[in-house]
Amino acid sequence: MDRIKVVELFAGVGGFRVGLGQASPRYRIVWSNQWEPSRKKQDASAIYVGRFGAEGHSNVDIATVDVRDIPDHDLLVGGFPCQDYSVARTLNQAEGLQGKKGVLWWEIHRILKGKRHKPGYILLENVDRLLKSPARQRGRDFAVMLASLADLGYVVEWRVINAADYGMPQRRRRVFFMGFHKTTPMGRALLQDGAQAGQWLSAKGIFAEAFPVRRPVPAPSAFTIDGDLADVSAHFNAGRTAAASPFRQAGILVGRTVRTMDVIPDHEGPFTVLGDVLLPAAEVPPEYYIGQRHLKQWGYLKGGKKEVRTNKSTGHVYNYAEGAMAFPDALDKPSRTIITAEGGPAPSRFKHVIRDEKGRLRRLTPVELERLNMFPDGHTRGIPDGRRAFLMGNALVVGIIKKAGEVLAARIAEGPVRGAG
Repeated sequence: MDRIKVVELFAGVGGFRVGLGQASPRYRIVWSNQWEPSRKKQDASAIYVGRFGAEGHSNVDIATVDVRDIPDHDLLVGGFPCQDYSVARTLNQAEGLQGKKGVLWWEIHRILKGKRHKPGYILLENVDRLLKSPARQRGRDFAVMLASLADLGYVVEWRVINAADYGMPQRRRRVFFMGFHKTTPMGRALLQDGAQAGQWLSAKGIFAEAFPVRRPVPAPSAFTIDGDLADVSAHFNAGRTAAASPFRQAGILVGRTVRTMDVIPDHEGPFTVLGDVLLPAAEVPPEYYIGQRHLKQWGYLKGGKKEVRTNKSTGHVYNYAEGAMAFPDALDKPSRTIITAEGGPAPSRFKHVIRDEKGRLRRLTPVELERLNMFPDGHTRGIPDGRRAFLMGNALVVGIIKKAGEVLAARIAEGPVRGAG
């Protein structure tokens, strides 16, 4: 069996690894990196090593890793932070362009650019606001990323996917994008016949097969991303402060030409809801239950508000308003998005609260948070519960990677794993 060699960047507790492992035995992680800046205890890395072993795992700042120390691989995966991805010309022009320091996208770019044998495939994840950032130049960041991948020889498709739309237990919207190098069968086919691009978004693409959309679909809009990366950074959608991003929920970049459109999910299978992941009351530790004396504060934070507030530092008085949230959370629907502040007993507007079968209110346990992200039970055990919740707030829904990985492995099986590289 021809293995698909994978490098996992910004690995967290191994969401991509778990999903790909469930998708196909062909995927083999040959190298991974996880580093939490400014933290003495590297909890995520420790969990990763505890679950998968230390072989091929790196727990150092990725910016310090020499590209030559990263094994050649077929698929590069990772979920990276949403930051400012602008780029500028270097002062001496010796290397032409320089991304902002400390921005992890440019580490992905550095690795792809530095590998003589480039990975044939890329699968990356980010928050969906990436498609419309920054606020004063909508879509610029994504345009810079797409242009940089095109310049490295990749065709790129993307989809905004809400896991709950496809039967998964959490409402979590993220943008996933997949690149095919021009030396791979899929990359070559798309570059040779650009007319396939629209069909790729609606039916033929990896995401279209893994996550079907309702048909007929609208005709995609098309535009080009012109100029070198510094030009794109400076001028893409500039001077139009009220303009929306031109990038829609689905799209594909072939060369420097973008085709993009909105799509409607079409899922006919079962749906998992919050109530399906809950532990029996007997297995929930007492500290997760909300005592009577804290209910008023929980109710205030979850409730709607119209009140006058004063800024403590400036003394500015202003009117504040926000709508009510479900309290407790509905058990017959997918959960709200898990956030990093989910852990701990302190009352909060955004933490999940459920009513159990005995009528008592409680927070979610780490195992239930793992289940909402479709990890195996106990995947994050061994560290404090608050940190377990934080790491689940940072994680992705494993089922998305499983479904995309299944389709990708099947497509790769139709031809060679690697292109000419």
